[in-house]
Amino acid sequence: MVAALIGEHWNTADVEVLAAGVDAGGRRLPSNAWMALRRLGWAVTAPEGVRVNDRIVRMAQEQAGRALRSAAWRAEVTAGVLSTWPADPRQRTPAEWDQVRKAIPGGQHLPSNVIKGRTRQVVTFVKANGRLPVDVFELEGVPRIPRMLLLAACDRQQATIERSDTDPARALLRLQLPTRPDPQTYRDWTWVECRITLPSTVPASAVLHLPTLRLTDGTVRADMAYTHAVPKARTTGHSVALGVDWGLNTLLSAGALRLGQDGRITVLGAGGQFRAAGILAKQHRLRRQSERLHAKADQYQRLIGVDERHHLVGKHAVIRDEIRHVSARRQNLNDALAWAAARWTVDQAIAARATAIYLEDLRSMEAKGMGRTLNTRLSQQVRGKISDRMRHLAAEHGIAVVTVPARNTSKHCPQCLTPLQHRKAPDRPTASGWKWAICPHQSCRWQGDRDHGAWRRIAARGLTHQTKTVTDKTTGAMVIRTVVDELEAAAVVTPTMSKTSRRDRSKTGPTRPRTSRPAPRRRRAPSPTRPHGRAGKRPEGHAPTDRRLPRAAHRHQDVNTISTPTTGHRPRGAALGAGFHLHAHATPPRWETIPETPSDSGSLS
Repeated sequence: MVAALIGEHWNTADVEVLAAGVDAGGRRLPSNAWMALRRLGWAVTAPEGVRVNDRIVRMAQEQAGRALRSAAWRAEVTAGVLSTWPADPRQRTPAEWDQVRKAIPGGQHLPSNVIKGRTRQVVTFVKANGRLPVDVFELEGVPRIPRMLLLAACDRQQATIERSDTDPARALLRLQLPTRPDPQTYRDWTWVECRITLPSTVPASAVLHLPTLRLTDGTVRADMAYTHAVPKARTTGHSVALGVDWGLNTLLSAGALRLGQDGRITVLGAGGQFRAAGILAKQHRLRRQSERLHAKADQYQRLIGVDERHHLVGKHAVIRDEIRHVSARRQNLNDALAWAAARWTVDQAIAARATAIYLEDLRSMEAKGMGRTLNTRLSQQVRGKISDRMRHLAAEHGIAVVTVPARNTSKHCPQCLTPLQHRKAPDRPTASGWKWAICPHQSCRWQGDRDHGAWRRIAARGLTHQTKTVTDKTTGAMVIRTVVDELEAAAVVTPTMSKTSRRDRSKTGPTRPRTSRPAPRRRRAPSPTRPHGRAGKRPEGHAPTDRRLPRAAHRHQDVNTISTPTTGHRPRGAALGAGFHLHAHATPPRWETIPETPSDSGSLS
């Protein structure tokens, strides 16, 4: 039913009528898609011999209306690209970029990657057909219809949901389903109970709404919708804010700043980093694997042609299944990474008691000039998903997520706005690099990680420009579109006064041993004169004298324990002594010289 309805109205005229938002009489169309389609008279009928109630028709109209409404924006972008088709699609000139942005409604704030993607799609169509497409409907074709049930378009006569009284983590969904694939009468429909286990993210006081049921790999999934009261995020009046900077391997760097009553901005803590190098490396491996599989599948398709009995048909089907499997892994990995990064950022804001998160706006970032591999990595980052998840999680706590312009956030010093000098590492001040930033101003001399300086600049810019925060009408996100020079001059971070001594404490010599023992380790006076024997007291010196010692214990036992041989091997450490350390000195012995005796296998223990 949905496919038939979309195929009937998949054209420019009908989509423009639906996107206009008014009917033939000039009345405003309802927000619900199924109600708007009924106002326009776009009806849908069930297949012949099948009996369905009006709620099933509503679900079909709702799904078709959502698909047709989403096609309006793509039609505007494609029409703008086609009307200003460049001489060289691979490289537009600055004048051609201005033309295409003027031809697209709201194109001044449209990411460049979207326009480039549409251009590549048109180039592929031209190679296949030898001409430009008429519009997006010829370029894309009728979309595939997913297998889902939009229960939000129904009422209690078709589906109900209620939370369990004994266990708030469980809910009961009741809906009418047919008992046969082609129900002939209403008697072929019956009520079915579906017990749903709610995740821990659904609050116990939330109001549940009818979910969307999806069929995925033979399993029914429920996209649960719920509402609960949350504090409203403010656009202004923020005194503590979290600044977030994007990175490549270090995906996020964030820290908090405080705006005082006197207008001074200070740092709260040293900030933190969300490193996802391992996950990103896995993502890039899957990307390369997907590229190889696509290349192999295309080669098989060229060899097969139109011959359905070709011996490579089976292998081609296996490759296509593997491509879908790899694509699903990449999507799941991106979703998990996006949720983890967004959760980490919001937790940082909650811990710092921040009421706003200022996020660097990189929608217009173009990956070029950094090599083929790095350009692809930058283009396939999950920044858009992270931003959406971040807004979703921050809204639950009343925290505003505002995007600020990214211009010169990593170039200028956060304390004096002087252009920074970038080096490879702090201990290599002369090696060119980009990771470590040093302020050349003599009165500032700030230095630190490039990303840490960037989040300070982002948060300071957001706090000083918070009166310029507006809400985007198309996305509903809070943005700061432009930078005001007068406010930017005040977006400096006041350096915190360090209580540590500035005296140079570099080590210039050996450290003198300090001990808590009241007496010295060695005697300062000679032992009393007594007969040598087992009953006598052991004199000071190197080793007991009442038994035979190894040769190494009594050789060269003079003032210096370690001797310096003139020929052969130069020993180190205690090789010539009886357990003494390297370069250790002993007190001269007071008794007669120990006679030279042959060594045996005895030990000193």
